[in-house]
Amino acid sequence: MQEVEKSLARLDWAQIERDIAGWGYATTPALLTADECRELIALYSDDSRFRSRIDMTRYRFGVGEYKYFARPLPPVVEAMRRCIYPRLAQIANGWAEASRAADRYPLDLDHFLATCRRHGQSKPTPLLLRYETGGYNCLHQDLYGEIAFPLQMTCVLSGVGEDYTGGEFLLVEQRPRAQSSGQVVTLKQGEAVIFPNGYRPVRGARGYYRVNMRHGVSRLLSGTRYSLGIIFHDAK
Repeated sequence: MQEVEKSLARLDWAQIERDIAGWGYATTPALLTADECRELIALYSDDSRFRSRIDMTRYRFGVGEYKYFARPLPPVVEAMRRCIYPRLAQIANGWAEASRAADRYPLDLDHFLATCRRHGQSKPTPLLLRYETGGYNCLHQDLYGEIAFPLQMTCVLSGVGEDYTGGEFLLVEQRPRAQSSGQVVTLKQGEAVIFPNGYRPVRGARGYYRVNMRHGVSRLLSGTRYSLGIIFHDAK
């Protein structure tokens, strides 16, 4: 876990904040080794490690499936969630100030999760997602109750071009009185994308305004793609 913590500490957080402000997302170098990725993928077949499984086709979310981890989270997932949250909380608080919103986020994950529990949100939300050939994820927002942290992270565990083709990460924003714009992000094994969960503030001629954000995954052309999603608010 120390290596994961070191990888996160070495990230250029100032650049990450600039990228999110300018483009709506930021990517990172590999945060997980190939062995760590394989170990997480291997957990997928052990249902005792998860609290629920979602068949995306059943709910018209796309084609594929995902499983929410049960507590205790795998150590590497717990370490990533705890180490990255304080950095993102600083960005989130800057957004709230720029947007003149009342929301403020504690810099400690435990305090934030305590707020979630007070609002009836106590189920862990980190998850593993699996897509096979033809699979995809419709554009969506990961909101599970009244409390929602505005940033999250996805780390791809499979190797693009080796384990799968296609399956790019998609991010679409809708600005007021304008057409939607989209971004396509391809990640190598172990790399991550940090992005807004529901909105981000954008500076305009009269100050900041909010733009709505949705994310998804394009159709997998071949193979199998696993990814790790790290969401910071818990669910009801």
